[in-house]
Amino acid sequence: MRTDEVVILAGGLGTRLSKTVPGVQKCMAPVNGLPFLYFLIKYLNQYNTKRFILSLGHLHENIQGFVDSHFSGLDVVYSIETFPLGTGGAIKKALGKSESESVIVINGDTFFNVDLHRLKTKFRLAHCDCMIALKPMKDFDRYGTVETSNGKIIAFKEKQRYAEGLINGGIYIMKNDLLASDNFPEVFSFEKDYLEKQIDTDKIYGEVFDEYFIDIGIPEDYYRAQEELRQFI
Repeated sequence: MRTDEVVILAGGLGTRLSKTVPGVQKCMAPVNGLPFLYFLIKYLNQYNTKRFILSLGHLHENIQGFVDSHFSGLDVVYSIETFPLGTGGAIKKALGKSESESVIVINGDTFFNVDLHRLKTKFRLAHCDCMIALKPMKDFDRYGTVETSNGKIIAFKEKQRYAEGLINGGIYIMKNDLLASDNFPEVFSFEKDYLEKQIDTDKIYGEVFDEYFIDIGIPEDYYRAQEELRQFI
């Protein structure tokens, strides 16, 4: 089963970061002088990613210009939203450009140092439709939690204060025709309209990785990334 394609979701407007890094998308926010996207591509290249599908929207020319000039050897295709499609619509559109049987999908504002070889193996052995990389966390209220039973996801819990729990780490591996059905409209949320609604009918599994994780979507974590991501340059 080929799983050497990656979709990077980089179409978000980054409204919570707009005052901190005005005029750029979250994936282009500078970290030690380099766009955050640089760290994602370098990470993915460790796993011999053969083909990148970048899901872009507002100011997509900036991202294309950076990738084309700094990573000229990559096999990259662009999936451009002319209007916001939501996470589900963006993934569905990007998967339409896939040439593999299964595809890894990652958020363009999150760095999660997952062993992708292990994720691919677990996905294959589980014979599931979608597998999520889960991150164990303690004392948090920014994320909802995920409950599993023997690897299968059985519930998604709302955001609130948790002493500990597993969160959705923003890395998925899925069949490339997962969202091809007409049941999914052009605009929808992958989290709300697929994951939460399909856990009883689709085989949606989770794999836990207690590895470095950061989401730069809020200013305090963006500032923290300046120091912590130095190890990945």
